[in-house]
Amino acid sequence: MEKRAIFGGYTLPLLLLLPQLAITIIFFYWPASQAVWQSFLLQDAFGLKTSFVWFENYQDLFKNREYFNAFLTTALFSAAVAFLSLSLALALAVQADKHIKGQGAYRTLLIWPYAVAPAIAGVLWLFMFHPSLGILARALQRNGLDWNPLLNGDHAFILVVIASVWKQISYNFLFFLAGLQSIPRAVIEAAAIDGATPRRRFWTIIFPLLSPTTFFLLVVNVVYVFFDTFGIIDVV
Repeated sequence: MEKRAIFGGYTLPLLLLLPQLAITIIFFYWPASQAVWQSFLLQDAFGLKTSFVWFENYQDLFKNREYFNAFLTTALFSAAVAFLSLSLALALAVQADKHIKGQGAYRTLLIWPYAVAPAIAGVLWLFMFHPSLGILARALQRNGLDWNPLLNGDHAFILVVIASVWKQISYNFLFFLAGLQSIPRAVIEAAAIDGATPRRRFWTIIFPLLSPTTFFLLVVNVVYVFFDTFGIIDVV
């Protein structure tokens, strides 16, 4: 029988929740409310005078074509990083979940990139794809591709996507591997006895059972793209 904590009143539960509620209010809701409030204000160049301008800031923002271009670029970048990092991590986790020789070392090598700071990851990929110093850039140039992310915006976008995906794969791999190991083997073995192929077992049994993990990682990856990836972008 599942054991549940029983409280005699509301005082102790509220006291237990108070630290987390305080942290959430002080470091999330308060800054967010200040940001919303300041979006309706207009300050002079020296920050000495502030006036309430209602929705004029939003009107100027939505009239700016560069804002929509930045929004589309961010949306494309988020979709590319989330899709590639989740897909590759899931494929690697499926392989790591198999009983193969050296699977411990294989899993360790896949986890290591997550320990690298975003700024360091940006430096690593910048050096590898630098048009005159990078090893990978020279390989691309020898094969006829004029690779230069310093001058070509499309190349820079691809480089940032690659670096961000590489940095996030390890995190997704850990959760997918844990999700795969929590799936009852009896269910998969029963499907195999019924004649289901490995591909059919994956799409009809394994992947649906991983849907909570996949949804969680999708949300986390989108948040990662909007915040943590800025360290990589600034370096690259």
